[in-house]
Amino acid sequence: MSLSNRYDFVLLFEVRDGNPNGDPDAGNLPRLDAETGHGLVTDVSLKRKVRNFVGLVKGDAAPYEIYVKEKAVLNKTHERAYEGIGKAELLKGDDKKRKGGEAVSQARAWMCQNFFDVRTFGAVMSTGVNCGQVRGPVQLTFARSADPIIAQEHSITRMAVATEAEAEKQDGDNRTMGRKHTVPYGLYMAHGFVSSFLAKQTGFSRDDLELLWQALVQMFEHDRSAARGEMATRGLYVFKHESELGNAPAHALFERIQVSKNAEIPRSFADYTVAVNDADLPVGVTLTRLV
Repeated sequence: MSLSNRYDFVLLFEVRDGNPNGDPDAGNLPRLDAETGHGLVTDVSLKRKVRNFVGLVKGDAAPYEIYVKEKAVLNKTHERAYEGIGKAELLKGDDKKRKGGEAVSQARAWMCQNFFDVRTFGAVMSTGVNCGQVRGPVQLTFARSADPIIAQEHSITRMAVATEAEAEKQDGDNRTMGRKHTVPYGLYMAHGFVSSFLAKQTGFSRDDLELLWQALVQMFEHDRSAARGEMATRGLYVFKHESELGNAPAHALFERIQVSKNAEIPRSFADYTVAVNDADLPVGVTLTRLV
């Protein structure tokens, strides 16, 4: 069933003694706003966790396949689309990028039908074999921590080496040194948007929306690693509009979710207070707390 409502949502999640999103341009230090010191987690990182969760739950099978995944060869996937619409002959020859407009539209529709992340987040699929571009109905912002974070650096040792040559250099001592970066504690907030108009274009359904909510609630439970420490969703607040165009500006709704700390140095979720102003909501808007 297609969507006929607009949705705006607020996602709250925490990290304890972990690195929620390292910056490869800064030695994998936790991402932060250089001017304010607030921690950042990119929308790409959050979407990766949603993709991984859906792939885990649905077995990476149509119509819930994942387009952007580890070791994926995108042009091979595009070729599958042309084979799926019965236009495999267009793949012959050297000029694979620009095909007939009708075939590209059909290939784009096939990708939306079979890949959850394409019809949810959109994709640019015009590399090599052209399946067009899709603008996704679900968009996420960067997540930002409620307070400035402190990135701690730790020395770690490994009681092994990779090669015999390294072992000889160590004179029998196989210990090698490394560095690890963590955030002692951080509470992050991200904003999200769901457009029913774009959902109709991609085929994003109510079932897909329910799966998205489930992923946002549970994705950290299946993304454990030593690097990320303890991460958990602490709040998911969904504003539903009666109108497809919306009954209130998103920013005004987001301002109803306020986070304030009640400890000088927060080290747990209990050190914060989340105030939810659900009184006198705009006409046509309802607020549902999923976490």
